[in-house]
Amino acid sequence: MDPVHALVPAEHASDHLLVVPDAAGVPEIPGLALAWFDDAAWLRPPRAAAATGIVVGARFRGMRPRADGGAVPGTLRLGDAYRATGPFPVPEDAAHAFGLPGPAVAWALGRTDGTLDRRGARPASYDDRDGIGRAFPGGVPEGEELRVVRWAVAVARRAGGIVLADGGRLVRPDPSAAVDLALWTSSVLPPADLLAVVRSLVATARAVAEDGSAGPSGYRVVAATPYDGTTVADVVRAAGLPPALAGLEPAPGTVVYRVRWAPQDEYELQVEHPSGLHLIARARMRALHARLVLALQRRVGGTAVDDHGFVLPAEELERRTAEVSGARPWV
Repeated sequence: MDPVHALVPAEHASDHLLVVPDAAGVPEIPGLALAWFDDAAWLRPPRAAAATGIVVGARFRGMRPRADGGAVPGTLRLGDAYRATGPFPVPEDAAHAFGLPGPAVAWALGRTDGTLDRRGARPASYDDRDGIGRAFPGGVPEGEELRVVRWAVAVARRAGGIVLADGGRLVRPDPSAAVDLALWTSSVLPPADLLAVVRSLVATARAVAEDGSAGPSGYRVVAATPYDGTTVADVVRAAGLPPALAGLEPAPGTVVYRVRWAPQDEYELQVEHPSGLHLIARARMRALHARLVLALQRRVGGTAVDDHGFVLPAEELERRTAEVSGARPWV
């Protein structure tokens, strides 16, 4: 059997397919959709076989089927024109065929009206961070379709899954490529205290003068290293909250702490397969940034969000800190 047809029914085989592990700790797809599509909602809720469903959040009233067969997948709205149909349970052997540990579930992404979008020109380069150019050699998606594809790749990176563009071309984003973080809170840490927190992890950290900082409404600390690049920590006031936190009431004076990595060669951030030296530095900085955000969170509270706008619980940040022993850069 064609492995794609083991993932979804034949009528969805040419859709973009998102396949993610079906395991504890993997975020629910409807919740991840809200981070990019503020009107995400069930057009048709999943229907569980017998009494095997479980209730999902209040914003997604209905039942989510377990991957045990006999359940009817639902249809989730993604913006004005697109939908995600699923979840479809993926047999373990099919999951293994795509390099997933299994079990897994698949979602089919396509237009609500069943038509096809017009594609743009052929990509000028096939080497981009997400592999989208490589996955669409005949013409890159545009507009809403491109947004849906980018969201699917972001979800696959967050959940350790894959995307099959047009049901066939494999995109396997590296979860460890997610390094930058943001912490949303209503508590302001004085500049000297922010500097002290960063210096507790990188002794070379220094405050940047206001005219070179994040602007008059914020301040910046930079921590440069000779091998691993630079950590930039900005503190700025924000008018509201990101979509992933839209269920919370925006608090006056909301503050965001943005922690960004500037590697030695920033061009390597834009390629799907960067050099080995970049990967070594990236692993250390990914763990370091998780430690930094956890330290800030202990001081000011708040909610951590990754560079794709998805909420990261403290448990996920703790796991990142354990990816590299010590989590300290070379200085």
